[in-house]
Amino acid sequence: MKVPMEGGCRCAETRIRITRAPMMATACHCTGCQTMSASAFSLTLMVPADGFEVIRGEPVIGGLKHADAQHFFCPNCLSWMFTRPAGVPLVNVRPTMLDDHRDFAPYAETYVSEKLPWAVTGAVRSFEKFPDPSEYGALMAEYAAWAK
Repeated sequence: MKVPMEGGCRCAETRIRITRAPMMATACHCTGCQTMSASAFSLTLMVPADGFEVIRGEPVIGGLKHADAQHFFCPNCLSWMFTRPAGVPLVNVRPTMLDDHRDFAPYAETYVSEKLPWAVTGAVRSFEKFPDPSEYGALMAEYAAWAK
């Protein structure tokens, strides 16, 4: 994956830049993500926090507003752009915010226990809920090899 990558919200008021390779691409089927994305699942690129920056605009917190994670939106068009999970040095970026996002297929899908029966992602790995935290290192290594 070539970095840097840039992207923005629907109205282009808020812009982001990724300067380090994503650690994994996922799809989440939980009902919360279905509601937030107005779709069957949400897509995520896990990016090292030190490889992510907002380069224009001031995103606002919306959606999930608690200690575990915060969702950030463009204040003008209200596009859900990224999530900062608490206590983890990464940012979950919505890959469709990137100017060129065609190649970011999900490697893993989570919360298949809440998946809509017709939703298909093509993900290589599936999990009933979230993977155990001890599994993420191996998953990220698998993704790095798969995404080449």
